[in-house]
Amino acid sequence: EVRLVESGGGLVQPGGSLRLSCAASGFTFDDYSIGWFRQAPGKEREAISCLAGSAGNTYYSGSMKARFTMTSDNAKNTVYLEMENLKPEDTAVYHCATALACGSSYFRWGQGTQVTVSS
Repeated sequence: EVRLVESGGGLVQPGGSLRLSCAASGFTFDDYSIGWFRQAPGKEREAISCLAGSAGNTYYSGSMKARFTMTSDNAKNTVYLEMENLKPEDTAVYHCATALACGSSYFRWGQGTQVTVSS
């Protein structure tokens, strides 16, 4: 079965850190680009970062690079999103998704993992 499964979300205090995981099964994610996105209640989905398949380049949206870092473990077919100095406005459901290339249409999505930043 072809799947993306996110994990690692939870409740964290402002200023804290989390590492999200996106595990791919049923396909080799190195053949695709994988992006991280988030969607807060009442807001549009927001792109965070994208890892460009075998090329290995990572791209970030806007100011995301300052606190978010995307990495990968090919042996585990998993990508990660390291988040630091979290703020209440980072509260959202975080998703990973695959595309043929960063910036193209994403066609396979995980179910998401909830991140809540609150004291």
